[in-house]
Amino acid sequence: MAMLQIEDLQVYYGVINAIKGVSFEVNKGEVIALIGANGAGKTTILHTITGLVAPKSGKIIFEGRDLVKVPAHKIISLGLSHVPEGRRVFQQLTVYENLQLGAFILKDQKQINKNLEYVYEHFPRLKERKNQVAGTLSGGEQQMLAMGRALMSNPSILLMDEPSMGLSPLLVNEIFRIIKEVSSDGTTVLLVEQNAKKALSIADRAYVLETGKISLEGRATDLINDEKVKKAYLGE
Repeated sequence: MAMLQIEDLQVYYGVINAIKGVSFEVNKGEVIALIGANGAGKTTILHTITGLVAPKSGKIIFEGRDLVKVPAHKIISLGLSHVPEGRRVFQQLTVYENLQLGAFILKDQKQINKNLEYVYEHFPRLKERKNQVAGTLSGGEQQMLAMGRALMSNPSILLMDEPSMGLSPLLVNEIFRIIKEVSSDGTTVLLVEQNAKKALSIADRAYVLETGKISLEGRATDLINDEKVKKAYLGE
């Protein structure tokens, strides 16, 4: 059974049908890429999974439980963590304080300290800047902080929305290397990313979203060589 199963999801914004019967699944340990043009509905799908947007119909089954009626603030305690588009770090707080807030559902201080060390190990720059105010960090450092904060809750699955947005090619490579590392450590990843080439290079499988519908799906290695995908999303 899949870890996360989306079944016939329909989402509306007023009269606009943004997501039109989308179904897909994410298996434990996979990196799944959701690619598509701007406005295809990728972010809406993540927001619906994490309870920020209510679907009109459909199911979101996570480890056997339907999340549709679960309030957004309770979803994180079930093992889902969301790295939002635009980072959304707490600008006035330090790096350390942002990370501590990521662990708010945990009660065991030993576990929190262990998670903190894990984050510092993967993001040594955050350790160097732990007392720095988050709003003074560079874009790449804020992206690292958003990822680190999400990892502080020990998620089973990490939902990531456009982690490469606005970053230099060098930083993009670093962020994707870390995503791969986190996946190798056992965290499942659902990745929404406009940089299709980069996403497909680290994903196991991928789904292509076009105007609220899945138009293509398959192994990432197959999709990266698909002529339609090359033309539409890889600039080839």
